[in-house]
Amino acid sequence: MRSTNLCLSLTSLCLLTSANSVLAEDWQYSLKAGVANLPRYSGSDERVTAPLLGGEIISPWGIFLSTDKGLGWGYEGDNASFSAYVGTSASRKDKKSSTHAGSDKLKGMGEIKTRAQVGISGSYTLGSVILGATLEHALKEDDHKDSGKAFTSLELTVGTNLYEGQYGSLDASLSSRFGDGNYMQTWYGVTTGQAAQSRFRAYDAKGGMISNGMKLVWSLPINEHTNFSTLLDVQYLANEAGNSPIVERRLQTSVMGVIDYTF
Repeated sequence: MRSTNLCLSLTSLCLLTSANSVLAEDWQYSLKAGVANLPRYSGSDERVTAPLLGGEIISPWGIFLSTDKGLGWGYEGDNASFSAYVGTSASRKDKKSSTHAGSDKLKGMGEIKTRAQVGISGSYTLGSVILGATLEHALKEDDHKDSGKAFTSLELTVGTNLYEGQYGSLDASLSSRFGDGNYMQTWYGVTTGQAAQSRFRAYDAKGGMISNGMKLVWSLPINEHTNFSTLLDVQYLANEAGNSPIVERRLQTSVMGVIDYTF
């Protein structure tokens, strides 16, 4: 499931532990399956419950292929981790869908198509605190003049472990997301052409902060190869995004449950 809000990535469930165990001694394979209850799109007051499926392969040299990020390379040391990858961006439809973000309320806005995307992410551990950053750039998509421009986003996080014991572990993180002008206009803006075909007034979204939020992740090992995780994600859309006419609710909450099998 790939969308701005409908696609809290499966690796978000491992955010505070730097997700990918790169530079492993041997090949690693993992499969994920679960369910999520999420807003239909970023800013929507409608919700959808949908299945989550994913997988990942990590080589001993740090090269990985995952349904979440795509193809990339990563490194993880004692206190720092880094990864660079090429994959596909989020998408959104202007009608209801069980596999993509979208709603009938967006009729006339047109589709935001997925396109090639490059990204880099890293984290650094300072005592019990983990600092993280993810920068992603989606390339231009020529078929849609209203929503096909290249765009860039940045997410900054700070997290820590709240509990670790016989009932698993509980991690928490705070995050802030930012987007350039093209990102904000693509996901929250309304062009004059879109306004003429939809129920929304024209809105020129400027670059800046997208949202501030919090994540709670509870992970419970079932056995040596299987782990069950739940994620609660709460995001509050900032002014430039929150003032968009397509936004019906600034406070966005998402809940996921995922079983991860590694072999």
